[in-house]
Amino acid sequence: MSGNTFGKLFSVTTFGESHGPAIGCVIDGCPPGLALSEADIQPELDRRKPGTSRHVTQRQEADRVQILSGVYQGVTTGTPIALLIQNEDQRSKDYGNIAETFRPGHADYTYWHKYGVRDPRGGGRSSARLTAPVVGAGAVAKKWLRERFGMEFMGCMRQLGDIEVPFQGWEHVHANPFFAATGDADLLARMEAAMDELRRAGDSIGARIDVVAKNVPVGLGQPLYDKLDADIAYAMMGINAVKGVEIGAGFASVAQKGSEHGDELTPEGFVGNNAGGVLGGISTGQDITVSIAIKPTSSIRTPRRSIDKDGNPVSVETFGRHDPCVGIRATPIAEAMLALVLIDHVMMHRGQCGDVKVGTPRLS
Repeated sequence: MSGNTFGKLFSVTTFGESHGPAIGCVIDGCPPGLALSEADIQPELDRRKPGTSRHVTQRQEADRVQILSGVYQGVTTGTPIALLIQNEDQRSKDYGNIAETFRPGHADYTYWHKYGVRDPRGGGRSSARLTAPVVGAGAVAKKWLRERFGMEFMGCMRQLGDIEVPFQGWEHVHANPFFAATGDADLLARMEAAMDELRRAGDSIGARIDVVAKNVPVGLGQPLYDKLDADIAYAMMGINAVKGVEIGAGFASVAQKGSEHGDELTPEGFVGNNAGGVLGGISTGQDITVSIAIKPTSSIRTPRRSIDKDGNPVSVETFGRHDPCVGIRATPIAEAMLALVLIDHVMMHRGQCGDVKVGTPRLS
């Protein structure tokens, strides 16, 4: 199976399956001299790990990361960094009833037809469990970008099903189980109630997540086939369950006039950021702003019509432990993918144009 590596110069290759003994990744291209330990990576994995609230899967995984290579005496050596995460709480028997059938909305059908074999335990390779090593790799990228450029990455939930979540401030994101940037107690209670009802009904819902990169240098990206925004969209669509990506104003730009959408320039910087920090495929030095749409979880207890491997009609229920909304844990994943895109583009810029210039005017 190809398609397991992301990035050109800072590349990340993931391995493992949802119910295998372990999952992990190999990071190739990390510059030498970065102080790095498990303690730099673990907090990001803790943000993403299952079992953190009643609104996500109750699979109990510690997601403790081990650095197996690429670090000597506490600093990166420039050689491949291998990260390993043990799987500790698999219940493969929960998936016995779908070994010969296909879950509607899941990758079961396409995997079977493409490869002629699939691992039904927790979705195997198609499981969102494989986002854990991506978050680990993103933590490495975040640290290097923060130390080199002061880049910061933030994300939040902006919509849960039909419940819109107004942005009230980044300080609220870590104070609730939804990564919601709101302190509205009534709204959070409504979200809690909606999730409780979904779990009782054995159903699921989608979500919208916003992610932002701050202090991004101007000049990252190429004007044609390696556009920064194109690579960001490619990365976000590589996250499990993502079905839509917007950068800057996104689809709202359809209703905007040119006089409104085009971000005017002054000696102090840009007046707006409808472009989402990218013009002509190249970063402007403004915040990179991205929004992703995440579909409802495909593995649900509600009986659904499907077929078996022989094409016979069946009714499928999924009895494993699943997130009623995979979007709840998607924020750190989207942040990680954005960091991986930006560090890769920094490396490519250095190869073509030299060091990235910092200190350019930007909209705060």
